[in-house]
Amino acid sequence: MRKHEHPTYQRNRCGHCLQHRLGGNARTIDPQFSIFAQEDVSINMHPLAGPNRPANVPDGYVITPFGYFHSSCVQSLAKGERLMADGRVQHADGRVNAKAAVCGYPHYQRAQVATNAFTGGRSPEIDGWVENASITTGSPTKSYGALIANWTVPAQPSAEDGQVLYYFPGFEDINNTQSILQPVLGWYQGQWSIASWNCCINGVTTNSPAVNVTSGDEIYGSITSSCLPGTLSCATWNVLTLDLSTGQSTTLSNTPSEGQAFNWAFGGVLEAYFIVRCDDYPSDRQLIFEKIRVFDQNLHPILNPKWTKAVDSADTPQCDYAVRKAPRRVTLDY
Repeated sequence: MRKHEHPTYQRNRCGHCLQHRLGGNARTIDPQFSIFAQEDVSINMHPLAGPNRPANVPDGYVITPFGYFHSSCVQSLAKGERLMADGRVQHADGRVNAKAAVCGYPHYQRAQVATNAFTGGRSPEIDGWVENASITTGSPTKSYGALIANWTVPAQPSAEDGQVLYYFPGFEDINNTQSILQPVLGWYQGQWSIASWNCCINGVTTNSPAVNVTSGDEIYGSITSSCLPGTLSCATWNVLTLDLSTGQSTTLSNTPSEGQAFNWAFGGVLEAYFIVRCDDYPSDRQLIFEKIRVFDQNLHPILNPKWTKAVDSADTPQCDYAVRKAPRRVTLDY
């Protein structure tokens, strides 16, 4: 979801491919590319919108990093499965589904939900993107080829009100916004987890197998083109979310871009649902995305990205929201 008032895992499946495209220098650019990480998955449990959903969101919907979707329109891949360009799923044994999943229900983003009328009786207004830092190429003929970032899993929230939290970097096409690629850290019902996401082919949002993580774990996220340097709009991408503290990872491999030219990069985003008090946020009240590196379409590093910050300063509750930025660091305060 976007708020547009302002703008066994092996090296040959992620790090090695970027290392190849960077002329063998990926390990010196970022040593995390040399890590072997075994996938270890939990059950994908998407948060039910339930009684706390906005009044105009129908029953049977779940919360995702893209807003409210009917549960039939959220596709969770199993280990070894791949989303193909036409929306069909290729299974680990090579079999391909005869038909692609197609969503027959509308989905609801922040601008489409009645945040002043919740079915549960309470009326929070924090229900979507809260704050972020982003950059653009400034041209539809220029795009980005990779983005990587590290961040630490925060402490648990002080309160439990059924809130849902998402933290992530990401790529979009600012000139033709149809999809977004994200390595995501999420919180729901007492558990932190990571997954990689791609939205929304045929109206369906797709995620890799979820991996449970714990407070204090260091997370590494990357979005990398699978094309040769110089490609404006690469057809497929690799989205990796890795727990560096445990070695567990989850990935969308060769996931399609729907023809998007990813010229809008987010160094860090906080997205939240059903925040009724500031204690619904983690008790350390801050998350730092660091070691951020953005590469242009030629896979040259952008040495001094000029992040633009966006902060929700109107909705309630207001929780000292602020974005602080440096070339390789984005700090989100809440």
